[in-house]
Amino acid sequence: MWKFLVRRILLGILIVILGAFVVYAVIRCLPADYLQKMARQLAAGSQGRIKWEDMYESLKVQYGMNTDIFTGYLKWLGNAITGNFGDSWMYMKPVTKVFSEVIWWSVLMNVITLIVEVLISIPLGILAARKQYHLTDYAVTVFALMCISLPSFYIGTVLKYVFAVKLQILPLYGLTGRFFESLSTWGKIGDIAVHLIMPVATLAILSVGSLVRFTRTNMLEVLNSDYIRTARAKGLNEKVVVNKHAFRNTLIPLVTVFSGLLPSFFGGAMITETIFQIPGIGYRSFQAMLQGDIPFAMFYTTFLMVLTQVSLILADIMYAVVDPRVRVN
Repeated sequence: MWKFLVRRILLGILIVILGAFVVYAVIRCLPADYLQKMARQLAAGSQGRIKWEDMYESLKVQYGMNTDIFTGYLKWLGNAITGNFGDSWMYMKPVTKVFSEVIWWSVLMNVITLIVEVLISIPLGILAARKQYHLTDYAVTVFALMCISLPSFYIGTVLKYVFAVKLQILPLYGLTGRFFESLSTWGKIGDIAVHLIMPVATLAILSVGSLVRFTRTNMLEVLNSDYIRTARAKGLNEKVVVNKHAFRNTLIPLVTVFSGLLPSFFGGAMITETIFQIPGIGYRSFQAMLQGDIPFAMFYTTFLMVLTQVSLILADIMYAVVDPRVRVN
């Protein structure tokens, strides 16, 4: 087991290094250049005394962008290994500080979404499997396909139009209301909760469909297994057969699905956060990437790659927990 973990960790480190290089090269080739924009603003403020081209070259030297892509990446990698990810050009502060200021809003929103998603999708998937080819199964399947097919920007826009514009029962955007600071502690919690209803609903609708279909498919496969027929032949109650024997084995494929949740927790929901203007990491990173903020974009994407590798290793460990056959092998 230890040899396997060491190999997986070393392979994960190699993937992160190569992936970070690809991201760095792509960002360096983007037309959005924050340093050029900054140089034009500084040159305009000098009232013609300094040409923006000269200011641009000076800024490139100052921020280490006067080298080729490979040399620049090696310099960034050397600093990143020591924990120095630089300062965000857009926010004018260390990228780690910007990250720590906004990440927990994304985590909070995604944790609530996960709870809602699990409470809805797994029971629906089990119900559809138990009622295969019945009206209930068809209704759940149609609902799941609708959730899978609709994009996040459409769902978010419809929810805003219905509940914020027409019914006016939920706030249109933001994380807090106008009078947030004057509220009590419980009032502030309630205000944040009300503002998170539509973003959480948007994310949950996006995720529920695929998990319902996945649960239904695996539950059907398990329910048709020989040991399930044996359990029924022994006269066990149907609830015991489904909940104790079938559901545990359904969890094994679900590990693959849940292994990808860790990057989404800390990666934020870029489109949803942008639609509802939630100041999470997804919204902030989207703004930074639009402006060509290389230090912030590099930290954000590298962080997601590390989380992805960690989640895959955890998935392998979780397989051994839920499936004794993996431990034997």
